[in-house]
Amino acid sequence: MKKGQKLWTREELILAINLYWKMEFGKIHERNPEIQKFANFIGRTPGSVVFKLGNFGSFDPSLQERGIGGLKNTSKLDKEIWNEFFGNLEDLSFESEKLRAQFENKTVEELNEIDLSELPKEGLVREQLVKTRVNQNFFRRAILASYKNTCCITGINHPSLLVAGHIIPWSLDEKNRMNPRNGLCLNSLHDRAFELGLITVTTDYKILVSSKIVDTMSKETFENYFEKHHNKEIILPNRYLPDPDFLVYHNEIKYLK
Repeated sequence: MKKGQKLWTREELILAINLYWKMEFGKIHERNPEIQKFANFIGRTPGSVVFKLGNFGSFDPSLQERGIGGLKNTSKLDKEIWNEFFGNLEDLSFESEKLRAQFENKTVEELNEIDLSELPKEGLVREQLVKTRVNQNFFRRAILASYKNTCCITGINHPSLLVAGHIIPWSLDEKNRMNPRNGLCLNSLHDRAFELGLITVTTDYKILVSSKIVDTMSKETFENYFEKHHNKEIILPNRYLPDPDFLVYHNEIKYLK
């Protein structure tokens, strides 16, 4: 460590990995307003933050698959935090959001824009609902960042029209609820069609459109919104390619052939 530098604390690293997970990899640079804001509230330079996010990139298997190595001068604590987070996304994502809320002097509900009127005033049920909604928001941010805020079927890139869809539904696979390889960035229409098994994605990332869908709409609608995408490759994410095993599940269990 250079003279005058201070060691990163465990809390700072948890906040940094929270940011890493939700940021487009190509936007990790000193000019990014999110990085500047984060650097300001932990009292570090944007360059220092970029350097640390690059350290986390060296552990990221989704980057290793693409031959991107990240930075090499990582610390033991960097590795420990990565392994903790990557090995327990369900709990650590929520904990990192609570920590981020503390640093920003907000509640975790405020930070995630959760409507308090929809929650019980207190108790275990409230805690469980808050955790679920925070984690769903975290998962959405991670998936949209991976796909550069772009629907993988149509190329629509307006975030408010996009959904982070689960390949294996949230309710059916607790272990992989937060796994970014269990997600696809889709517009609302095609997300619903995927959920109903009217479209699917093969293990070689091709879109298949069910023959069942043509019976439910006009020929023009079918051609414009579905047929033209049939057998085309999805727009692949920069990180976290969909897991082939999850796609096999959707093809075999959900897809209406």
